[in-house]
Amino acid sequence: MTSSKKKIQEISLKGGDEEPVQLDEVLSKLGAFGRHQLITMCMLALVYATNSIYNVNYVFAVEDVNYRCKIPECDSKDSSFAASWLDTSPLGLETDGLKQCYQHPPLNSQCLSFNKSRTEKCTEWVYDIPDSFVAEFGLACNDWKATLVGTIHLFGSMVGQLIQGQISDRFGRKMAAVFAGSMGAILGLAKSFSTSYWVYIVLEGLEAAIGDALSPMFMLSIEIVEKKRAILYQMILLNFYTCGQIIMPFIAWAVPYWRNFLRVIYAPTLIILFYSFFLDESIRWLFSKGKKEQGIRLIEKIAKRNNVKIDKNLLNRLDYSEEDTSNKINDRKLLMKTFRSRIMMQRFLVCMVWWFTITLINYGMMISSVLINGNKYLNFALLIMMDIPANVLYWLALSKYKRKMPLIVSFIVGGVFCISQPFLPKGYAWLGLALFMAFEMLATFSYNIVYMYTSELFPTYTRNSMHSICSAVGRVGSLLAPQTPLLMTYWTGLPALIFGVCSLLSGALTLLMPETARTQLPDTIREAETIGKRKYKHDPASETLKGT
Repeated sequence: MTSSKKKIQEISLKGGDEEPVQLDEVLSKLGAFGRHQLITMCMLALVYATNSIYNVNYVFAVEDVNYRCKIPECDSKDSSFAASWLDTSPLGLETDGLKQCYQHPPLNSQCLSFNKSRTEKCTEWVYDIPDSFVAEFGLACNDWKATLVGTIHLFGSMVGQLIQGQISDRFGRKMAAVFAGSMGAILGLAKSFSTSYWVYIVLEGLEAAIGDALSPMFMLSIEIVEKKRAILYQMILLNFYTCGQIIMPFIAWAVPYWRNFLRVIYAPTLIILFYSFFLDESIRWLFSKGKKEQGIRLIEKIAKRNNVKIDKNLLNRLDYSEEDTSNKINDRKLLMKTFRSRIMMQRFLVCMVWWFTITLINYGMMISSVLINGNKYLNFALLIMMDIPANVLYWLALSKYKRKMPLIVSFIVGGVFCISQPFLPKGYAWLGLALFMAFEMLATFSYNIVYMYTSELFPTYTRNSMHSICSAVGRVGSLLAPQTPLLMTYWTGLPALIFGVCSLLSGALTLLMPETARTQLPDTIREAETIGKRKYKHDPASETLKGT
């Protein structure tokens, strides 16, 4: 080989033919940031960045607006919200936060005085933002319809987690991701052409249910590289997710009309339609489904693209566990087999509490950010910017301190911060804001760990399904999040107190979970059950998946 030629790295794993080779060993030799992985990361990054926008875009698309009654005697067809005659009306000139459903009729056509002894229900309204979502669909005095958009999205997302998990485990990460991403783009654009409120609501629910590609893309991202590199890989992708949410308020600021705003954010993901030609399947999923030849061909393709040479005889000695396809075991039976394990069920219950806590807190804080005094776009962006140090801390902490201990500390410390906030003296508002920002960083830190931790607790052939079920059931917290500001009518510190108690409870339950760091991703239930008990070694014969 001459010096002008590219240097080829050759995998040389010593040992006789009887010595098995672990898949992680081959993945480590293929590299985590070769040409293939970087191309895949770019495709995943688009999904991460746009998905973060789609999950909460309703905060700006269905923005809160003020409105007042339209009085025919006083208002012309094109009257503005702050009309000149308002200084003589019972409203006065103060229209900030105004949501008027009843009016006093005028005593004359000049609207110089009003009959304050009579009250009439309004039939028409003037909005401070005439082309807003609320104005176009005439939602004045029906504030529940505006908040229903967010609730329907979160409910659809909860249902979608169950659907996407099943599709991903049965048909593959690639098919699930391409289907969901494409449908999300199409349905999102369709929302911008809605002709009625209820058409929009239906499209919102469908987009959330079948258009969320993040779950299968996440599974693909942790299965494309060896486990010890997965955290760094995720940290990079999570920063793309965060950047998407930071950019979103500025897009909404620059493109205030809600229909155009939706078109701008959804149009880029039409490119996911072409992912079917370029995105590769998860190697680990192929082997778990008994598709050994396809898995080996994909390894050889990656090796060629990354300029790595692999001996085919070595690939034939790969030690992997696959489901027993001879008995045609369907995915439902595989899922029920997982639930019949007492250890798996215990983990599932704890994971549900984790997910309830992190979705309640994260969505609750995002919703609260746009209600803070000041520029709502900047407030939202500044709050989300706290996720960047949280993502870096996630990588550093998990690399050095594994999974369990960082999660316990983040839940406990975050819970203490949140519970203490309502009891701070009123003269220390800056300290309350500092605790709020610190808690946001810890909440994101916890969210990132839970997302990774959950995926490592269950076997390959039901990993995405179990992860999705935990996420879906736990997302009841996100459904309750929009209601948390209502609790402030009883006590302003009640939402923070509830967030803190849930965080402390989750931290305590984490003590029951095993440590998953520095163990291989389990392919079977038996391998998953041994996590935390002993260092297991993959044994294809260790578990045969029977139909009974």
